[in-house]
Amino acid sequence: MPTAPSADRLGRLLNLVPYLLARPGILVAEAAADLGVTERQLREDLELLWVCGLPGYGPGDLIDMAFDGDRVTITYDAGIDRPLRLTPDEALALVVALRMLAETPGMAQRDAIERALAKIESTAGELADAPVAVRLPGNDDRLATIRGAVQRQRALQITYYTATRDEITERVVDPMRVLVVAGRGYLEAWCRRVEAVRLFRVDRIDGLVELDEPAAPPPQARPNDVRDSVFSPTPDLPLVRLRVGRGGRWITEYYPCEEIIAESAEHWLVSLRAADLGWARRLVLGLGPEVSVVGPPELAEAVRQQARVALAAYGEAVP
Repeated sequence: MPTAPSADRLGRLLNLVPYLLARPGILVAEAAADLGVTERQLREDLELLWVCGLPGYGPGDLIDMAFDGDRVTITYDAGIDRPLRLTPDEALALVVALRMLAETPGMAQRDAIERALAKIESTAGELADAPVAVRLPGNDDRLATIRGAVQRQRALQITYYTATRDEITERVVDPMRVLVVAGRGYLEAWCRRVEAVRLFRVDRIDGLVELDEPAAPPPQARPNDVRDSVFSPTPDLPLVRLRVGRGGRWITEYYPCEEIIAESAEHWLVSLRAADLGWARRLVLGLGPEVSVVGPPELAEAVRQQARVALAAYGEAVP
């Protein structure tokens, strides 16, 4: 049999747990017939479910089941105790997000977006026709100017706040396209200041002027691959090693990590690349007692110095 699309399998897995919960001890053959799959496919689904569960992913967090011959019973559901259904608000949110993507200039895979939108609109029925103002994140006038510059292929002069270095700079850029990644709007452009392609968050562009000259990205200007994340770690970037407690483990799901080692039940050793050590310093300080710096030494010293300044400001004794 040809392999089912991953999206179809995901939907089946999400509905499989509540189905089995309602039928403890059901024959595998009977369940397969009800679900419209082969016994082999159902057993493969059950094997996959066995290693799925809640964050932490320890033995007590995973979906568990018991087999008695050809019968199966779910003994722990990990919170998946009802079939997945979109609420009206969730369906409308998906429609709005997909319409926003479909209207974004330069968006790749537009056909796939439109197919997904058609399916959601068909399921949502009349709700999908509700009047909704679709706007990308950021100032409307600013975004309209950026879109216009992309369409007219005009260069832009921008005032931009770089969060990783906590600085404001003036740049002239050659716009290439507008993107939406993780709910944020970005201008992708050739930056004449650094002579490279850069992504500029729309909400961090403090000022911009459309110039009376054409945008002229050089031949070497290539779009970034942002399918997974705006930030793409590379070996030339600084490697940051942190020891994090339970309260700081969320960074392993939010940022791309090169290595995660469970040193104990309480602490993980996490290695990740940082575009700038200034950004890493602010990340560490924000995590407070949940993290300590293992390396590099210059990051540890920068955190130590900043902590001393903060303690001195509050009149605390400086170690």
